[in-house]
Amino acid sequence: MTGMRPWRGFWSGTWRRRGGLNGHRLTLEVFLIGVVFVAVPYFSTNNIAEAYLSTVFDPEIALDRQIPVWNWTILPYALLYAFYPATLILTPKDDSGRIEMILTIQMMIMVTAFCCVIFLLLPAEIDMRDQIDWGTMSAWEDALFTFIHSSDNPWNAWPSLHIVHSYILARVMTHWMIGRRASSPVPWNFAIFILWLEWTLLAISILTTKQHYMFDLVTGVIVAHLAWLALERAMSNARDLGPSRFTEESGWTD
Repeated sequence: MTGMRPWRGFWSGTWRRRGGLNGHRLTLEVFLIGVVFVAVPYFSTNNIAEAYLSTVFDPEIALDRQIPVWNWTILPYALLYAFYPATLILTPKDDSGRIEMILTIQMMIMVTAFCCVIFLLLPAEIDMRDQIDWGTMSAWEDALFTFIHSSDNPWNAWPSLHIVHSYILARVMTHWMIGRRASSPVPWNFAIFILWLEWTLLAISILTTKQHYMFDLVTGVIVAHLAWLALERAMSNARDLGPSRFTEESGWTD
């Protein structure tokens, strides 16, 4: 994952339609593409593993069971699902921002595909849910745990896509917020602080909710950071070239 080239034919139609729906057409298309090429592969491999596969490589170590369950951390864990719409909302509403949005979803598709291949070739069941004491939960904790357990089988262990996706999106949102904070530094600096506080709690929560092993966290951070470096280079190249030249060289325009 040392570099990323924009996909030529895949994005050309999306780019030409970007001005539709009062400028919201691109956001809608990126959302739908994310559902098809990010969400569907994840949940498909998760259900395939649950139904047909058995553990090939077990990354569990003694420390994984020594880490306590903190019921309240199911909240920062579940807040991953707020990262996706937040990224779309924060996208700058100009062609440079739209290009960066496309490059971001392209990287999300690539890392999801990479991780899903590992999930199928080296499946690992995360069998630590027996450590959870349901009797100690509040009503909202019980509701969130029930939702997560009913929608996400204890597979797709490593690299943790919870970490991979959240890290990439947090870096992209930070990049955009830094670009805006010159005019209002206090609120944007506070927003960046809150974002990374949430990400830190999310990273801890994958262990304290017994959703992942330590190995999943470490490999997730490695994959995520390598992906971000490749994405950052692609975004920098787009800024250097400018929207017109970048889209022309990428084959998105005639």
